[in-house]
Amino acid sequence: MALRLRFGPAGKPVGLKSGDYVKGIEYVASIGLNAMEYEAVRGVRVSEPKARRIGEAARERDVKLSMHAPYFLNFASTSEETRRKSVERLVAAVQAAEWMGAYAVVFHPGYYKGHSSAREALDTTIRALKPVVEFMDSRSIKGVWIAPETTGKTSQVGSVEEVAEICRSLGKYCRPAVDWAHIYARSEGRLVTSVDHVASIVEYFERELGTSAVKPLHTHFSRIEYGRGGEREHHTLAETDYGPDWQLVCSAYSEIGVEAVVISESPILEKDALVMKRICEEKGYI
Repeated sequence: MALRLRFGPAGKPVGLKSGDYVKGIEYVASIGLNAMEYEAVRGVRVSEPKARRIGEAARERDVKLSMHAPYFLNFASTSEETRRKSVERLVAAVQAAEWMGAYAVVFHPGYYKGHSSAREALDTTIRALKPVVEFMDSRSIKGVWIAPETTGKTSQVGSVEEVAEICRSLGKYCRPAVDWAHIYARSEGRLVTSVDHVASIVEYFERELGTSAVKPLHTHFSRIEYGRGGEREHHTLAETDYGPDWQLVCSAYSEIGVEAVVISESPILEKDALVMKRICEEKGYI
């Protein structure tokens, strides 16, 4: 049975010389891709009419949209004001995602700094996120979930286990975003080095959160450079001095029959999304 995989770039494609996200969607569809992550990493600056036009363009071309929320979020902060602003920014991203029909709003949960333990930081993160879920519930928002991302640095909340606990604690509006490069970098190259590593992580999320959490599994991929403490810089798939290896991930997806959206965070975005798609095609997985 062929895998149900979608591929696309994190943000507007590098091959698009000019134009907005509508043009970006048209471009990725024209080259054979069918996913895109709207990057709101510097702030949510899209109007409702514009967001709806983006969503319409994506539906017409069968491009599945997700969104990356602003980087300026820290739900683990010891500052009440920082946590409050983080809620406001994530709520704004959720609202924009609903307008455009983006199914997942990816975000970085926060940092351990200022806490006596990782457990304390995680508990603070979960408590701080509850108003976001309450907002979503009060508006009966459908088809959108918030997606805490596995993070690339050991200073950040966002291990595989922490992401699972955040989602389990927040319930139906929260599902994981699995960044394979981040997991690799955070472990300083010890994880995502075998098919079994990848399969066990996917199966862990499914076991802990239920099958709905991995249908589809929202994932990011690139090669990555790491140092002490984790992530340093993303690299292209051609830069084989860096890991992880996409072939391992694609093989694991095939082994367990996963349905996934694969967002390329390579410096060459859609070009490496096409490489990943081609590798899976050549193996006969899609």
